[in-house]
Amino acid sequence: MARIRKFVSYRRIERPYTRTSKYKGKSYIKISPNIKVIGFDLGSPKKSFQYTLKLVSKDNLQIRDNALESAKQTSNKILETSLGLSGYHLKVKPYPYHVLRENPLASGAGADRFSTGMQKSFGKPLGNAAQIRTGDSIFHISVDKGNLELAKTALTRASKKLPCSCMIQVTENR
Repeated sequence: MARIRKFVSYRRIERPYTRTSKYKGKSYIKISPNIKVIGFDLGSPKKSFQYTLKLVSKDNLQIRDNALESAKQTSNKILETSLGLSGYHLKVKPYPYHVLRENPLASGAGADRFSTGMQKSFGKPLGNAAQIRTGDSIFHISVDKGNLELAKTALTRASKKLPCSCMIQVTENR
């Protein structure tokens, strides 16, 4: 199985997966890969909490679905082990709609015979990413006043898994 390419190739926000061609079959992506984020709401969503913490992005960029999932798992593990499922509500806000593509270039002996170069350069679907703008919230955590510091550490750990610099905003629910 091939390794995932470095995120530097996909960090920049690009135009969504559109392509205009005189042939109808080449004007859209035929398949989109499965999204790796499992569950966007965790904890108890119906309970009302005193505080809501948001992890807010400082940059415009794309975040892969596997980065979102790993950040969600680290923060959820901290919250679930100490508070239980009824002591918090964690919500992943962005949805990875954008399909990442790669134009595979052959290398090695005899590559010039079966490589198309840039002739069909639209690329094959590789993965999914969420497009994030400056000021968009990535995670929401709702907790009571006593668990505020624990939620901050959970969001700090989640921000370490994401490829952007983030800040934590705390709002009081009324």
